[in-house]
Amino acid sequence: MATEPDTAEQLVRLFAEESRARAFAAVALGACTPDQVARTAALSPRETAAALRRLREQGAVTTGDDGDLRVAYEVFRARARADARRERGTDERGTDERATDERGTEQTDMVLRTFVRDGRLVRLPARWTRKKLVLRHIAEQTFEPGVEYPERTIDAKLRAWCEDSDEIDHVTLRRYLVDLHHLHRSEGVYRRPAAPPHDGAA
Repeated sequence: MATEPDTAEQLVRLFAEESRARAFAAVALGACTPDQVARTAALSPRETAAALRRLREQGAVTTGDDGDLRVAYEVFRARARADARRERGTDERGTDERATDERGTEQTDMVLRTFVRDGRLVRLPARWTRKKLVLRHIAEQTFEPGVEYPERTIDAKLRAWCEDSDEIDHVTLRRYLVDLHHLHRSEGVYRRPAAPPHDGAA
């Protein structure tokens, strides 16, 4: 199972494979399609597909609204900002609480960029803390607190999240949300609680 590049060490491991480094360089130089990447990087179609799949999974390469491949520079900028804050050390109170909060927010954004694309769920993370984070995001973006929804409405809304994923269906997604108390179920009616549950995902 791939992990997101939320540390410098993970980024180093990502580019330790030559085909991935060459494919990434091709995208950075302007290759917009897998065929262009293959030609620019002198890789076979199979090597190109494998390299791009890994780069996408890690969030280093993404697809723009026009369908073209592009480097996810925001991932690297976020990493650089986090490293710079760590090097500056603690604040004047002798703690690094603010830096910790900001790093947490950046890592949350990175996780969501990896697993949620254009309002669709790509897949659920294997790591449980990240899975809970993604599920909380889906609940918050989909259901209003205190509003009662019949099951058919719940299913329709969750089915839309699963359209781009072959790994999860709306029934499984609904069960996760109920188990994590993001949705309360009673006699076929579902309601998102006004106060978010504390799930330790942050």
